[in-house]
Amino acid sequence: MTRLAVTVGDPAGVGPEIILKAAPRFAGRPDLDLVVVAPRAIIDEAAARLGGEYLARWQAGSAACGFVLEDIQGPPGAIRTGEVSAAAGEVAYAAIARAVEMAMSGRASAIVTAPISKEALNLAGHAFSGHTELLAHLSGGQGPVMMLAHGPMRVSHVSTHVPLAQVPARLTPQRLRRVLDVTRDALRRIGIAQPRIAVAALNPHAGEGGMLGREDLDVTAPLLAELAGQGWAVDGPVPGDTVFVKLRAGQYDAVVAMYHDQGHIPVKLLGFQVDPATGRWNALSGVNITLGLPVIRTSVDHGTAFDIAGRGIASEQSLVEAIEYAQALSRTA
Repeated sequence: MTRLAVTVGDPAGVGPEIILKAAPRFAGRPDLDLVVVAPRAIIDEAAARLGGEYLARWQAGSAACGFVLEDIQGPPGAIRTGEVSAAAGEVAYAAIARAVEMAMSGRASAIVTAPISKEALNLAGHAFSGHTELLAHLSGGQGPVMMLAHGPMRVSHVSTHVPLAQVPARLTPQRLRRVLDVTRDALRRIGIAQPRIAVAALNPHAGEGGMLGREDLDVTAPLLAELAGQGWAVDGPVPGDTVFVKLRAGQYDAVVAMYHDQGHIPVKLLGFQVDPATGRWNALSGVNITLGLPVIRTSVDHGTAFDIAGRGIASEQSLVEAIEYAQALSRTA
């Protein structure tokens, strides 16, 4: 039995809504329990706004709505849907802290997180640049690695929430080896016995023989040669403008990207489906996975969507996929 702690995220965003939409898909599963970590009042309010079948399920109890509630303390102040606030940031923090406690104590197999607002988190006095850094702090983990996944498009990152000017300094043999190790382990957990991993180049054209930078030649190439000699299926450095095309074509099982946007753009470009008539996206697919921590954590691959929060139109697809990924990773943890 896999038990997943699902955090509410920022309660002023779409988190409560997508939880109520996603959870019923897993109702009655004998191999999976969902435990939603949130103040009861927040879920009450979200269910009332959604109305219809979602309100009826919530009122009928856990068997109908697909989860049980891990009730935490309510907001310390007023929370307005769609607005950034310290009160909402404190709820988001409290939910994550409780979920980490559950996972570290064995009460949960993994954590699945709804989106948070970094601004709200910091307004509440929790100075972290994102979920990944907060989870590392709470769990005592070192060197967390972010992986995005959309179907067979799996991308890990050497660096994430740092200024672009700092990225080259983050590319060290030790850091790259760490990212490769946890990426390979994750791929094996989901059933890929001999993972094929490509490393994206930091510089255009992989440095063009050193004319456009030497990091790819001096750091990446020697490490990959060493790993290949040990039997790893690794390739690189592969120029960033072609490596993701090769990933999409099935030549690799994952790519290691050098920085946030290099890895995020191709995954989100494929995962966000846009309605050509309105110019709005009508479906969000993709999962954010934190590797290298003492706890397993997956998340939606989108933000709080304050602009549509409370309107009942947010897509739950990314959360469904995050739950499925968390269960898959938990089975072999």
